[in-house]
Amino acid sequence: MKKLLVLAAIVSFGLNALPVFAQPEPTGKDDRLVNCTSRDSLPERITRLEKEIAKGERVYTAAELDRLERKRDEAKGMLRVLMLGGKR
Repeated sequence: MKKLLVLAAIVSFGLNALPVFAQPEPTGKDDRLVNCTSRDSLPERITRLEKEIAKGERVYTAAELDRLERKRDEAKGMLRVLMLGGKR
């Protein structure tokens, strides 16, 4: 009887702990791009930013999309300066 009670307690605690170990629900966001922590080359960064912008408002807020678009435009501008040597 004592073994059965201990086994029931272990199972009960184990089942209650499962949500703690559950993986968070993926949002589809690339937080590294939103929070400026990405270390990609400029062409890779532009490509990744365009992919994230294409996800639109189903994943990102309007403010986040605005920030991603500005970052993409800045990266394109830097690439243009590097490729053309500062000429317009």
